[in-house]
Amino acid sequence: MKFARFALKADGSIKQAVLREQTLYVIEGDIFGLWKYKGSSYDLNEVTLLAPLEPHSIIGVGKNYIAAGETKPEQLPKVPVFFYKPVTSVIGPEADIVIPSGVTEVKFESELAVVIGKQARNIQEQEAWDYVFGYTIANDVTAPQFNHPDGHWTVSKSFDTFTPLGPYLETELDLQQVRVQAQYNGTRKQDSELELMILSIPFLISYLSRVLTLQPGDVILSGSPAGAEFMAAGELIECQIDGIGILRNSTVAPPQS
Repeated sequence: MKFARFALKADGSIKQAVLREQTLYVIEGDIFGLWKYKGSSYDLNEVTLLAPLEPHSIIGVGKNYIAAGETKPEQLPKVPVFFYKPVTSVIGPEADIVIPSGVTEVKFESELAVVIGKQARNIQEQEAWDYVFGYTIANDVTAPQFNHPDGHWTVSKSFDTFTPLGPYLETELDLQQVRVQAQYNGTRKQDSELELMILSIPFLISYLSRVLTLQPGDVILSGSPAGAEFMAAGELIECQIDGIGILRNSTVAPPQS
């Protein structure tokens, strides 16, 4: 099932919906709890898609893929590299990524985003899938010049518009078939199966649940494959995962003050 959020072009009102055969069927209620159909529906050309959920929090993991042909490390890190991204950085499909003034290097990073569906605390890896509600696509936009010398990444990933999410929140996805891809100005730059992931999704969920209580609507960014590149204003990045869709965003210069 594909969940969506959208703004109606006619009046700007924001609604939740389920997508079936290119038609959005409006729902009301809590997608993580009780919800129901309202009876109204819209074609995709009548709406502007937004990020498919308003995240409770966003947690990313760094350096979580090997390149094709590389060997995975024999030992997993004792303390994985995690970072927070503020919910204020979230935008939806087709929204512009703003290259901050004075920033010379901004990278795209296509990722599979895992959405938690119920409270998780101190769970085991074998239990982790029971806490997953679904999946969406994330572009973990990063300005590396703001990385702290000691390895702190939060500032570099926290600018407004630096977390595009979408286009849909898919609850049924065959992870064995997933390829995390990105096209930059029409040229394929990232294309990786999840087998190249170092820390598995169950490991990430279990580890985090032993540190903090995961809540419905938490989004875990599972890492970005090799191939990410720097972007400038006026360019197009399309992050794609078959079964979810294409998250398409353009880059723009900041508005003149």
